[in-house]
Amino acid sequence: MVNHGWLAVVPAMVVAVGVAAEEPVRLDEVSVTATREARPTKDVPQSISVIGKREIEEGKVLNVKDALAGTPGVVVDSRNGGYDARLIIRGAGLKARYGVREIMMLRDGVPMTDPDSFTRLDFIDTQDIEQIEVVKGPGSIFATGSSGGTVQIISKSVFDTDNRAKIGFGNEGQELYHARVGGMVGENQAVSVAATRKVLDNDWRRWNNFDTNQVSLKHGLMIADGVLESEISWSEADLQLPGSMNRAQFEEFQRTGRQTDTDDAWKHNGRYSKILFANSRFEREFGDFTIKPRVYFTAWEHYHPVPGMINVSDDNYVFGTDLEGNWRHQLLGRQSTLVAGLTARQDQSKDARKYTYRDVVLSPVTTNPAPPNPDYFQITRTLSDQRGDLAEVSDTTNTIYGLFAQESVHLTDRLLIDAGFRLDQSKFEIDTDETIAFVWGSNYYRTGAGRSSIDTDFLLFSPKIGLTYSVTPQVSVYASAAQAGQVPSSSEIESNPALDAALATSYEVGLKARYQSLRFDAAVYYATVEDDIVASLSNNQTLYSNAGETRKRGLEIEAGYHLGGGLTVGGSYAYSDYEFTKFTEVKYGRVSQTVDWSGNKVPFIPRHQYALFAEYRHPVGLHARAETLSYGSYWLDNGNTEKYGGYDFVTNLTVGYDIGAHSLSLHVDNVFDEHYAGEVSKDINGNVSYYAASPRLWMLTYRYTF
Repeated sequence: MVNHGWLAVVPAMVVAVGVAAEEPVRLDEVSVTATREARPTKDVPQSISVIGKREIEEGKVLNVKDALAGTPGVVVDSRNGGYDARLIIRGAGLKARYGVREIMMLRDGVPMTDPDSFTRLDFIDTQDIEQIEVVKGPGSIFATGSSGGTVQIISKSVFDTDNRAKIGFGNEGQELYHARVGGMVGENQAVSVAATRKVLDNDWRRWNNFDTNQVSLKHGLMIADGVLESEISWSEADLQLPGSMNRAQFEEFQRTGRQTDTDDAWKHNGRYSKILFANSRFEREFGDFTIKPRVYFTAWEHYHPVPGMINVSDDNYVFGTDLEGNWRHQLLGRQSTLVAGLTARQDQSKDARKYTYRDVVLSPVTTNPAPPNPDYFQITRTLSDQRGDLAEVSDTTNTIYGLFAQESVHLTDRLLIDAGFRLDQSKFEIDTDETIAFVWGSNYYRTGAGRSSIDTDFLLFSPKIGLTYSVTPQVSVYASAAQAGQVPSSSEIESNPALDAALATSYEVGLKARYQSLRFDAAVYYATVEDDIVASLSNNQTLYSNAGETRKRGLEIEAGYHLGGGLTVGGSYAYSDYEFTKFTEVKYGRVSQTVDWSGNKVPFIPRHQYALFAEYRHPVGLHARAETLSYGSYWLDNGNTEKYGGYDFVTNLTVGYDIGAHSLSLHVDNVFDEHYAGEVSKDINGNVSYYAASPRLWMLTYRYTF
C-alpha cells in the first residue's frame, strides 16, 4: 500500500498562508460520565476523550464511527456506514462480530445497552448530538455490568436556541436531510421538534443499503430551582449487512474497489427495526441536595436475518429508572460531594421467533459422518431474506437492580480523591421451544431439541478508587484502580449455559495538561480479565467460552497544539500488548480436540495504532481539517497462525466555509481511495474472512441556522 499520510496535512497547510485569527485550542471539556458530576476532564482520575460540539457539527457524523475514529485505545468500524458500528475499547467488545458488547452506551444518562450488554444504536439520531464522552476501562458508576468502558452521547437540549436545516448529497447514493425547530413557549417552557432522514446505497458492494427516518419531540419545563426535560422519538431503520470475502475475492476488491459477491452462503443478512423511545429526567436543588431522577421506556421490533436463521421479534419492551441524588457536604473539614442512587431495569422479549430461510440453493449433505436423515440437503446459498418455516419461539426477560455510590473529597487544595462502587444483580429467564435446529458447519436444518428453560443470575460488584493531584493549575497527574464484572449475553448463555461472568481489574496512571495552546493526555494501564468470555469462529458460527485469564498492558497519548495563524495540529497513539495468560479452546471436527493458546496474543488488536490531524480556521469563515488513521498488523486468530498488515495513513478531509447563518462543507473519506480490509479474521478451521473497508466517499452538505 502506498503511504500518502504526509499529504494529509497539505490542504490545511496551504490555506494557512493567509492572515488568520489566533484561536487557541479549547482549554478543557466538561464531562459528566466518569463521576456523574460536571467536572473538567483534567480532574477526572481516568482516561477520557471528549468529542465536542464543533467537531460534531462540522463533521459528517452519519454514524458513531465518524465521531469516534482516531480516539486512542478505541477501535470502531462499520460494514454498512449506518448504525452497525463495531466498537472495541481496550480490547473489550472484541467478541462481538456485529454490534457493541461489554461497553456501556448511554444517551443523556439513559442506558442504550441491555442488561446483557448488547447495544442498539438504530434509534440514535447523530444529527442531534451535542457531545460524546468516552471513558476507557471499568470504573464509571454509570456502567452497569460493563468491563470495557462507557460511551455517553449527550443530545442537544430542548432549550438550545439554534434552529437549523441541513441537507447533504454524495457519491454511492448518500443523502442526508435534517431539520430542527424549537424555542421558548412562554417564560418557562420550551419545545423542539427534530427530524432526520439518511440514505446510503453503497453501490460499490452488493447487499449494502441503509436508510433511516427519525423524528423526536422534546419538552422542557423550568421550575423553581429545577428543570424537567422529556422526549419521545420514533425511528425506523433498514440495514443490509454484507458478508465476508475469501482471499481471491479480496484480491479482486483490492484491484477494482468493487465487491461483487461474498464467500459465505448467507447473502442476505440485515436488520430492519422500528423503535419508540421515551424518557423524562428531572433535576432540582434543595439546599445542599440535588435530586436527579429519570425514567425511560422503549418499545421495539425487528426483522433480523442472520446466518442460519431469520429472527422476527415484534413484542419487546424496556422499562427503567435511575434515581440519583447529590449531597454537597464537609468531610475532614473539606468540601465533598456524595453521589448515590438506585437503578432498576427490565427488558422483555415476548414470543420472539426464528424462521428458516425460504429461498435457498440446496445440495446433498456430504459431511462425514452423514446426518441421520439421508434426505437432508445442505444450504449453499440464500436467494432472499424471506422467512420460511417456524423454527423456534422464545420468551426472554433480563432484569437488573443496582446500587451505586461515590464520595469525592478534596484532601488538600491540590489532591482530590474519588471512591465509589456499583453493586448490580442481573437475572436472566429464557424459555425456548425449538422445533427446527440449524447444524453449523454442515449448513442444514434438522429436528430441534424441543422445550428448554434457563434461569440464572449474576451478582456484580464494581469498586473504584482514584486520586487526582494538581501539580499546577494547568497540569494534573492521577492514579486509579477499578474492577467490574461482565455478564454474558442471553444468546451466549443459550449457546453455553455454563458461562461465568468475566471479571476485569484495571490499574491506571496518567498525566493531563491544559495550556492555552496545548492539550495533552497520557495514560499507562495494566488490566487483567478473569474468565474472559472469548469468541471462537468455526464455519461461520461463533462459539463462546471462558478463557482462564487475559492480560492487557497499554499506553495511550492524545495531544493538540495551536501553532498560531489559525493552525492546530495534533494526534493520538495507542500501544496495546494483550495476551491470553490462560486459555484452552475446543477445535471441533471429525475428532474434537482441545488446544492450549496460553501465551498467545489476543487477535485483531494491533500493537500500534495512531492518528494525525491538522486543522485550520480563518476569520473570514474558512475552515479545514485533515486527519490520517493507521492501524497496525494483528493476529487473525486465537492460535496466532497468521497476521494481517492493517492499514497506513487512511486520510479523511473536511473543507468548509461559514458566512452568517450559512455553512457549506465538503467531506471526503479515504481521500486516496485505498482498497483495504477493515476487519480480517480466521476461524479455528483455517478459513480466512475479509470485510472490505469503504473506498473513497464524498459528501457535500449545506446547513442553515436560524
